[in-house]
Amino acid sequence: MRYTYDPTRDVFYKSATGSDEEKRLAGESAASVVQDGSIVGLGTGSTAVHAINALGKAIENGLNITGVATSFQSSQLAIEAGIPLIHLSDVKKIDVAIDGADQVAGFELLKGGGAAHTREKIVASAADRFVVAVDSTKISEILNKMVPIEVLFSARTVVASRIEDLGGIPELRYSIRKDGPVSTENGNILFDCDFGEISSPDKLNYEISNIPGVVDHGLFVGFTDEIHIGRGSKVEIIKK
Repeated sequence: MRYTYDPTRDVFYKSATGSDEEKRLAGESAASVVQDGSIVGLGTGSTAVHAINALGKAIENGLNITGVATSFQSSQLAIEAGIPLIHLSDVKKIDVAIDGADQVAGFELLKGGGAAHTREKIVASAADRFVVAVDSTKISEILNKMVPIEVLFSARTVVASRIEDLGGIPELRYSIRKDGPVSTENGNILFDCDFGEISSPDKLNYEISNIPGVVDHGLFVGFTDEIHIGRGSKVEIIKK
């Protein structure tokens, strides 16, 4: 396990070591599905960076698209890449969204290492087509990594107790370079929760979502349409 620094929020977060080349291949492959005239959801993270850069190059070659960023990081990258942006609150529907994941089992995902999962989930839900790009280290038989849960600060003790009732172990995510917990772009705190092996993502998704005080969580169930996996020098594409 290594730590990745996100300067936009002054935090380090855990991320599995993966091949940068596999990430680049997966990100570029996912970007290639975007058609002219599309509204595109732009994910957050190290693999989404490659997709955003690839879309910027495609715009230089004549592609006409509009992006919807899922975080400050992705909006800044999009601006640098020359992708025109529209705010999430100004769209009713997105043609295709491209994002990475911290772990993939089948078509279910764990996301939120970069603390942007709430907006990422909104964008994924609004998209006609949700495309996930990952390197091969993110593929697993079963989801078993920490589940990030965004929580209202005032509800933190109540939510932590409910998570424990569900068999989880909640750990407040702290910043590295300042005192106190990590604050999301929505102004909330994060619990990283260990549920062990998640044999029923559907059930856990429902249970966490129904805890008062939870804003959203990093289990993505029922959103993914296709997965682009960087494996060595090739890309494996899996579609529903």
